Amino acid sequence: MIEDTMDYLEPQSREKFEELLAYNMRHKKWVGLILTGSEITLHRDLPELAKAAKQSGFKHVRIQSHGMHLGKEEYCTKLIESGVDEFFISVAAADAQSHDEITQVQGSFNKTLQGMKNIDRWKHAISITNTVVTKESYKQLPLVVDALAHLKNLVQMEFWFYWPMSGKDDKSLLAPHLEMLPYLKEAVRKAQSLGRRVEIKNFPQCLLGEYKNLLVNGQPQLFIDPIFWREFEKNGFYQCKHRDKCESNECLGLNSAYIERYGWEEEILIPQSNS
Repeated sequence: MIEDTMDYLEPQSREKFEELLAYNMRHKKWVGLILTGSEITLHRDLPELAKAAKQSGFKHVRIQSHGMHLGKEEYCTKLIESGVDEFFISVAAADAQSHDEITQVQGSFNKTLQGMKNIDRWKHAISITNTVVTKESYKQLPLVVDALAHLKNLVQMEFWFYWPMSGKDDKSLLAPHLEMLPYLKEAVRKAQSLGRRVEIKNFPQCLLGEYKNLLVNGQPQLFIDPIFWREFEKNGFYQCKHRDKCESNECLGLNSAYIERYGWEEEILIPQSNS
């Protein structure tokens, strides 16, 4: 969703990182730290960064990753021994062919899956999956849950509905909400039956029915190049014909690209009440 922005966003400096650690050591503002980037495991100092974070008082250190490099057991072990105890892993689809077609990296599925198996060898490390839901992947959602059912340290599954960082769906990756909804609900049902937590991002809350409380659009405090927010605004979230009547505090409504492709869908969206 943000791949194009990775070409020009400036990374946070080591100096800023150390300032943040020093601040948290003094004020104890945050319990956990998430390290992310275009692919954080390519950062040669990642183990050192994780160790410094733990030493400064962060109870948890999470990385966001495609997980391929974790398939190397020695590297995965090094990260965990350095303090990384939470792994937020992108899983694009349920099988090697589908996943690799989406990532455009041959062998990526098997490497990612091996990485999650390596995490499973540790009692104090957990994994969380993130599946971006697009026209290419939405029918795979229940199958993704099935494919990962054997992982004992997988505690949470998240389904992020695609946004294009643009006012148009130039890549034709958006699918209609009602077309995707049955697959999402089946995936949620299966994940919960395995005892896993579920979070849903960027989907109309009113369409989720019994799963509406699983919509979580809030995010941790983010330290990033300010240019990111200029690009993010191009999505044009919070648009809905029922916005004046709806009391939902979590729903992002529709984005501009979705409206441009599928319209306002006012006939299927229902204002929510907090009472």
